[in-house]
Amino acid sequence: MIIFCLSLNNCKSYKASNKKENTKSKSIVKSSEENNLVIKIIDYAKQFEGVKYRFGGTTRKGMDCSGLVYESFSAYNIQLPRISRDMAKQGKKISIGTVIPGDLIFFKTKNKRNAINHVGLVIASSTGNIKFIHATTSKGVIISSLSEHYWNNSFTEARRIL
Repeated sequence: MIIFCLSLNNCKSYKASNKKENTKSKSIVKSSEENNLVIKIIDYAKQFEGVKYRFGGTTRKGMDCSGLVYESFSAYNIQLPRISRDMAKQGKKISIGTVIPGDLIFFKTKNKRNAINHVGLVIASSTGNIKFIHATTSKGVIISSLSEHYWNNSFTEARRIL
């Protein structure tokens, strides 16, 4: 018997270092085709809102943070790695002030490893107010704001996939 182990994120919330949200905002213009795809990906992810947390989960029975992002992009034939720290190597790194819906934001929520272990999909962005959908161990799939103290302090980087 072969045992296959994956090192998946646990998306669990722990206190992390201080990072401040940049309140500057730039206007990013995407084609209508790209905008439609972003809307579809976000709407797909929102279907999972309220689903309980499940380590390694990718279905309505349970979902983890990277599973949510992985499945939302995969539904539209955009392949991403399954693990958040590997997702953070995809696309283009961007400043928090240029984040728009469809971008991914990454967090380090554990002090011990000091590695990216959580990801969220940006669903709305305006000056000083970034909303993202993600899965947490305590509340499952929810929408949060980067202005919330915990997430602001845990924020590490943002990346544009589309």
